[in-house]
Amino acid sequence: MEKPIMILGAGSLGKSVMEVFVDNNVLVYGFLDDDTRLAGKEIGEVTVLGPLDDQDLLAVIGDACEAFVAMEETEMRRNLVQMLNEERKVMPVNAIHGSVVLASSAAIGHGNYIGAGAVIGSHSTLGSHLVIHPGAIINHEARLGDYVQVGSGSVINSGVEIAEEVFIGSGVTVVSGIKIGRGARLGAGSVVIKDIAEGETVFGNPAGPV
Repeated sequence: MEKPIMILGAGSLGKSVMEVFVDNNVLVYGFLDDDTRLAGKEIGEVTVLGPLDDQDLLAVIGDACEAFVAMEETEMRRNLVQMLNEERKVMPVNAIHGSVVLASSAAIGHGNYIGAGAVIGSHSTLGSHLVIHPGAIINHEARLGDYVQVGSGSVINSGVEIAEEVFIGSGVTVVSGIKIGRGARLGAGSVVIKDIAEGETVFGNPAGPV
């Protein structure tokens, strides 16, 4: 990657994303964050330059640098991506840790964070703006839609289909062939053995409605 990166969001996800880019020898231009307590502070030698709506700072995105949206809250992440697409004419780049096992046949969209030790299996498909936390396993031929979050240590088995905006907590197991509807939420440690409807929240082993 030739251009430096501007990271939108200086919280825990932003810090993790910064480390990925630094480990990959990509220069981080700075952070943007609305938390006034962080203004001017350095995080690992990278400065929080100003708020998310600072037009002078946003103006460097596209020409002088790339961008990554490091917001775990889905609506905020979606709004910032839309702003970058419409106002700056850019698409956020991927942040993939160097220890990720990524099958050559996997298809990956834009703006995804994939943490240390994650495994992305053969012929799997990841949409855009996903958050895949460290140690998660996405097995072969699984399909994940845009804005999905997968917690640390979760296992998404072969042929699983996950719609957009699904939240999967840490240590979840989804057995092969399951379909999960848009906006569903899977509680930490759950074992999912049947399809989950759109917007449904489930928890437990086996996972049931909350």
